[in-house]
Amino acid sequence: MPNRSIDTVFQLVQSLQKAEKRAFKLYITRNSGNADLKVIQLFDAMDKLSDYDETLLLKKVPAVKKQQLSNLKAHLYKEILSSLRLLKTDDNIDIQLHEQLDFARILYNKGLYHQSLKILDRLKEQARLYNQDSFLIQIISLEKKIETLHITRSIQDRADQLAIEANDIHEKRRVITQLSNLALQLYSWYVKNGHARNENDEEDIKAFFRSHLPEKPFELTGFYERLYLYQSYCWYAFIRQDFLMYYRYTQKWVDLFAEQSFMIEIETGHYIKGLHNLLNAHFDLRNDYQFERTLQEFEAFSETAVCQQHDNTRIQTFIYLNIARFNRHFMRGTFEEGLKMVPFIEEKLEEYHPFLDRHRILVFYYKIASLYFGNGNYSKAIDYVQQIINWKVDLRNDLQCYARLLYLMSHYELGNFEILDSLTRSVYRFMSKMETLTKVEEHMFQFLRNTTLSPRQLRPEFQKLLDKIKGLEKNRHETRSFAYLDIISWLESKINDKPMPVVIAEKYRQRKHRR
Repeated sequence: MPNRSIDTVFQLVQSLQKAEKRAFKLYITRNSGNADLKVIQLFDAMDKLSDYDETLLLKKVPAVKKQQLSNLKAHLYKEILSSLRLLKTDDNIDIQLHEQLDFARILYNKGLYHQSLKILDRLKEQARLYNQDSFLIQIISLEKKIETLHITRSIQDRADQLAIEANDIHEKRRVITQLSNLALQLYSWYVKNGHARNENDEEDIKAFFRSHLPEKPFELTGFYERLYLYQSYCWYAFIRQDFLMYYRYTQKWVDLFAEQSFMIEIETGHYIKGLHNLLNAHFDLRNDYQFERTLQEFEAFSETAVCQQHDNTRIQTFIYLNIARFNRHFMRGTFEEGLKMVPFIEEKLEEYHPFLDRHRILVFYYKIASLYFGNGNYSKAIDYVQQIINWKVDLRNDLQCYARLLYLMSHYELGNFEILDSLTRSVYRFMSKMETLTKVEEHMFQFLRNTTLSPRQLRPEFQKLLDKIKGLEKNRHETRSFAYLDIISWLESKINDKPMPVVIAEKYRQRKHRR
């Protein structure tokens, strides 16, 4: 999918729902005069465009001259945001707290100090109830300002109380900042590099993680301290491919919201991301029953008013739910059924393109390519893999490498042996340069170079390769290979002369039977 230049005002207009457009029209009509007639015309014209075209836009609004367009667009942008702020006041605790804090400042500026302090006192309780510590800092700062500049005699020992509250909240915010920075930096490392490639990566991540943890982290009791602590451990474990630790901390992440369920509405994005990571953990560990139960929980949540309230949460839900649904097909071997999702996914990727990061699109392309490969449609797998290879992005080096390996295996399956040798050397060089080669991949390259064997000669070679790879299954530094490509099932399908979906489906039934 190519990058498209999106005008920010056009993007905002296009993101509006019918109720939001109607609210904007009422707002601009009520609060503006004739001078804003051009702004309304500009809004209507932008709303009707399918793609941003400045020349066409100016033709549709002849009253607007080209030299006026920039200022009018800036004015339109501001007015839309103002109307949305009024419309969404009840939807977001941040906006509600900001509004009340603004009221307290207005009263202070009017010289009504006691009224301002009353609002601040109520606001402080509300901020504490919803774990909004950053607002507490602003509230206490304004209280201190009032008490410093004016004799209010509001309560005895007010100065000491405010000093204690300020010190407590600043220490709490320091720890939250430390942990949120750690979680963000670990996640950023993963988005760029994927899993730890070797011992050096693992040691670097371990040293970084330990040096950035606060003292006695498991004695923390606040919601956000624990949220960012669990996220930090989650990414730390996932990067190192310690999937059991990854599961434990994603479960703690989700359980935190079960413990304080009112926070789901306040931090919906974090809750959705927690469910996504819990599903990934169950997928990596092949916990079929828990995976299905968590997916049902996620699907039920996706229908709630809280989840449907904002574009952001709807788009996040689309991404993570459908990644989980794809993974369910990989677990069960139902590749053909999974491919029925592809037209819907592609339609939504196009619709949500302005709001999606490239990392997510790459993941979808890789999963679709893997579905086609598993279902035996190697040409279609190559089509999707090529979109990853040809899209020059500095993201997920591991995904870039495995896309090339899947590309190589697809050509092998198609019998394109005349180009396989040069392709193998090219992919090998790329992965060596990225320092991602594992022993599993080394064995795969050695095998794929040997393209001159007859089908009868190949079966024992497949068996030898399977024996080598199975011996590496429990090596944590090799698990990345199994997470991205089910090489073992592919080899077993060759040895037993069974389609790959049949092999995976049999394993799925065996796991269910053992449970």
